[in-house]
Amino acid sequence: MSMSEVRDVAIIILAVESIVIGIFLAVLIFRVQSLIKLLREEIKPILDSAGRTTDTVQRTTKFVSDTVVSPLIEIVSYASAAKKAAEVWAKWRSKGEAS
Repeated sequence: MSMSEVRDVAIIILAVESIVIGIFLAVLIFRVQSLIKLLREEIKPILDSAGRTTDTVQRTTKFVSDTVVSPLIEIVSYASAAKKAAEVWAKWRSKGEAS
């Protein structure tokens, strides 16, 4: 096999390799476009829905805090103050009786 034949075979192999790489690159570009379409059409609405759910949870948490927890804390604090006042009054009264 002469040097020119080796060169011709090498050129043919490189040309076929370039064609195969070009085909794979075209397929890859098509797949990336499909992925982008999937992200825009299917994943984005799911993320939007998750965002709306998060907003709903935040508003519900604030509502429960404002309408249940805060008044309950206030009631418990008044009850604690009344209990302490009763204890102090009972202690003061028992001191007055002991004298």
